[in-house]
Amino acid sequence: MASSLTKDSASSGEKTFFGHPRGLATLFMTEMWERFSYYGMRALLPLYLIAPGGLDMNPATATAIYSVYLSLVYLLAMPGGWFGDRVWGPRKTVAIAGGVIMAGHLVLALPWEGTFFGGLGLVAIGSGLLKSNISTMVGHLYDGPEDPRRDGGFTIFYMGINMGAFAAPLVIGTIGENVNWHLGFALAAVGMGLGVVQFLLGTKHLDEKSLIVPKPLSKDERASTLRKSMIWLGIAAVFYIGTVVTGVYTLNWLLVPITIAGLVIPVMVLTRIKRDKELSEAEQSKMSGYIWFFVAAAIFWMIYDQGGSTLAIFAESSAENSVFGWDFPVSWYQSVNPVLIMALAPVFATFWLALNRRGKEPSTIVKFSSGLVLVGASFFVFLMPLTIAGDGHKAAAMWLVAIYFIQTVAELTLSPVGLSVTTKMAPAKYASQMMGVWFLAVTAGDCTTGLLSLAGVELNGTGVVAAEATLAVVAGIAIFMYRGKVKKLMGEVR
Repeated sequence: MASSLTKDSASSGEKTFFGHPRGLATLFMTEMWERFSYYGMRALLPLYLIAPGGLDMNPATATAIYSVYLSLVYLLAMPGGWFGDRVWGPRKTVAIAGGVIMAGHLVLALPWEGTFFGGLGLVAIGSGLLKSNISTMVGHLYDGPEDPRRDGGFTIFYMGINMGAFAAPLVIGTIGENVNWHLGFALAAVGMGLGVVQFLLGTKHLDEKSLIVPKPLSKDERASTLRKSMIWLGIAAVFYIGTVVTGVYTLNWLLVPITIAGLVIPVMVLTRIKRDKELSEAEQSKMSGYIWFFVAAAIFWMIYDQGGSTLAIFAESSAENSVFGWDFPVSWYQSVNPVLIMALAPVFATFWLALNRRGKEPSTIVKFSSGLVLVGASFFVFLMPLTIAGDGHKAAAMWLVAIYFIQTVAELTLSPVGLSVTTKMAPAKYASQMMGVWFLAVTAGDCTTGLLSLAGVELNGTGVVAAEATLAVVAGIAIFMYRGKVKKLMGEVR
């Protein structure tokens, strides 16, 4: 049987996965289990960091660590894609990534503080390797961009992400909070292990293109890359060993450089692309327009990703985490977004399509500005439970659910549009790299949160929450007001 099915495979009697190539089932299940492990551990992370039975850190440090971890996952997506393109090929990269992620969760399961950050690093590295390459393999299953099943295939794949994200806090969060933190982390390792087994058993259904290294490194390039990597690794090792030996090492020596790098690297990447003299005038114009979207997205993710840190820490200390008298673990809040995504995504897709048929679908710019205004509005709503808690009362759980609901609507308005506009505005020379550039917006947003936390800013303070909300709303309005200028820069892209 061929590794990718033709368009008439369903009618020819060959087995399919909801009318799609069987390889989609393999990638769907692999991604579902990987997201199960990722979101389960992520739901536990800030709570474990502040818990007396965990690392007993202050909320600011916990938020900084959480933000830096998220930023690393997205920052490493670019080198992860590079490994798939130039060293191992997508299929081998995903298999190795799964093993690295599983090892990271197992290290987190060890009851020693000294190994904890090493485990986080392994999970971040593995996630970065897997993120870009598994999506590439989904694309390999279809007969090019014009295959009518392609969009539907990615939609099914996206549902796998949210199924894993929904189940993880309910299972891993419950065990971690109510039984044992490290047993929860071990369950995340089991989840990733199931994903790896599923992937290895189902590789026969994947397209042979996933085995190919698209642009392998030459012998000289390999030697040069290895040499440069060892030099930088040696410099880092000498520096950190020196801080430990001299007794000046603190966690900030690790966190601050990463947060600064997470802000500097996106600027460097965008500047390098923008200054490339090989780009045409039209491509240069599109990149100028794209920078507007990039900055807006960074602001969006700065607020949105605090749903797992700032909001979770607030819920732990200041919310009435019960419904009709039934108490539930704080980590369960992290299941609200994925279940809403699964419920609302088809509604939004149908809504945009209906407006499009009438010629009334909002432009990319309007959708983007709406997403920013909505995420800002979610933090204006956050001021209500903050005020209630400030008066010495516990805030109702539904306040937090309302915040997550608004943020989910904002995500559905902005995130798919951001992915689409990234591919449409990418210069031909950087077509395969631009998705990594989009992920850098997440990195920049999370690193901003991390830097604020490290600077001692209380992100649960009403003044800071109001300032962030205002920033997002003003940014959304600014994009809308300057939509004519941005539209001109975008050229034919709409």
